[in-house]
Amino acid sequence: MRNKYIENFEKAQTSAKTIPDFRAGDTVNLAVTIKEGEKSRVQAYEGVCIARRGQGTGETITVRKIGANGIGVERIFPIYSDSINEIKVIRRGRVRRAKLFYLRDLAGKKARIKELRRK
Repeated sequence: MRNKYIENFEKAQTSAKTIPDFRAGDTVNLAVTIKEGEKSRVQAYEGVCIARRGQGTGETITVRKIGANGIGVERIFPIYSDSINEIKVIRRGRVRRAKLFYLRDLAGKKARIKELRRK
């Protein structure tokens, strides 16, 4: 059981940001603020969400994309961080589990996830 004061504080923090409904297997596009010295810019990071864990302000997602030369790159993002400006869901994936760590061992066409078609 969590402390009610902590829950109230987290509710105030999380209500300021709107997060779309997505889960593991979905392809997401994150607008991430990159700070280099005094300058800052927004960079897109697009990949498959392979895990979502935690709750409240401590909730994180793990996003995997294929970088240069077919090398997989994973990053863990806190959802309610100030460095994430926007989250867009590009496509929904048809998966049957919550953690897709098995994608790390797959390459090429085997690493594809079918799109979820809704009627």
